[in-house]
Amino acid sequence: MKTNRIYQLLTMAICAVMFAFVTGCEGPEGPMGPAGADGTNGTDGTNGVDGKDGVDGNVTCLECHSATTPDITMEQFRQSAHSKGAIAVDYAGGRKSCAKCHSHEGYLEFARTGTVAQDIATPSAWQCKTCHNIHTTFEETDYALRLNAPVTFASDPTTAVDLGNSNTCANCHQARRAEPNLDVPGETFVITSTHYGPHYGTQANILYGVGFASIPGDYTYPVVGQSPHMQEGAKCTGCHMYDYGNGKGGHTFNPALDACNTCHGADNSDFNYKNTQTEVSEMLVELKGQLMDLGVLDAEGHVVPGTYPMLQAQAYFNYDGMLEDRSLGAHNPEYVKAILKNTIAALK
Repeated sequence: MKTNRIYQLLTMAICAVMFAFVTGCEGPEGPMGPAGADGTNGTDGTNGVDGKDGVDGNVTCLECHSATTPDITMEQFRQSAHSKGAIAVDYAGGRKSCAKCHSHEGYLEFARTGTVAQDIATPSAWQCKTCHNIHTTFEETDYALRLNAPVTFASDPTTAVDLGNSNTCANCHQARRAEPNLDVPGETFVITSTHYGPHYGTQANILYGVGFASIPGDYTYPVVGQSPHMQEGAKCTGCHMYDYGNGKGGHTFNPALDACNTCHGADNSDFNYKNTQTEVSEMLVELKGQLMDLGVLDAEGHVVPGTYPMLQAQAYFNYDGMLEDRSLGAHNPEYVKAILKNTIAALK
C-alpha cells in the first residue's frame, strides 16, 4: 500500500514538470490556415429548398456611401425648389398650421405624431432626412420614405388615394380646403381673406380628378382616379424623378420631358402635348376676365373679400386651383378642361 502511494506522488510530480516545460517553451503563433468552406445554405422553412446566399452587408451602405452617390444626389437636390428656404420656408415654415409641409422640423413632427403642436422658432429647408428615414434599421429599407401610406385628402376626408411612392408628394401638394358648396353649402358664400383659395399646390387633387366644384355643363367629367397619369410610372415620381438629365428629373424634381416623350412615343420639344397647355392657358385667361368683370377679382387678379353667389365663389375656387396646379392641364387634361369649360359656360 505504501509503495502504491509513493508511485502516485512521483507520477504527479513528473506530469507537473512536463506541463511547465511545454508551456514555458511555447513558440510564436503559426500562420493562419486557409479559410474553411462556406457553410451550407439555409432552407426556406417550407419545402427544404436551399435558400439564397445573403447580400454583402457593405452593399447596403454603398447605396448612399459610395464615392459618387451622395455628391450626385445632392447636386441634383440643390437645383430643386425644395432645397431653397426662401421659396416657402421663410414665408410659412414657422407657422403651426403650415409647418408640416413648409419646414424640415414641421415635416418630421407631423410624420411622428400626425400634427404640429406649436409654431417653430427656427424652421429650416428640406433635406435628405426630411423625406427619408436614415440609419434606423441599417437594412436595405433604411432610406425608405417617411410618409408613404395612402393619403386622405384634406379637402375631402372621405377620399383616400394610394399613389405609391408619390404619396410622399401628395401629402403636401394638395388642396387644403373643400370647394365652397361642400365647405359651407348655401345660396351664397363669404370670402373673408385675400388669401382664400384651395392652396398654392393642388397637383394631387388634379392628378386624381377630385376636390373642385363639378359645375354641371355639357362637358363630361372623367371618372375619378382614371387619369392616364394614374398608371404605373406616370404619377409624380415617374415624371418628376425620371432619369436625370439637363437639370431635369432625379432629385431636382423638375419634370423631365424625356419621360413624357418616352411614354407618349412622341418627340415634343415642350409639354404642350396635343396643344393642351395652349388651350388651358386661353381658358384661364377667359375665366379670369369673367371673374374680374363680376368683381370677384381685382385689377391685379387678386380675390376680393365679400359675399358672392355660390356659383361665383365656386368659379373662383376652380380658377385658382387650375392656375396653381401650374401644369396647365398636363397632370390631368380631360379633368382640367371639363372644369374650366363648364365653369366658363355657367358664368355666361
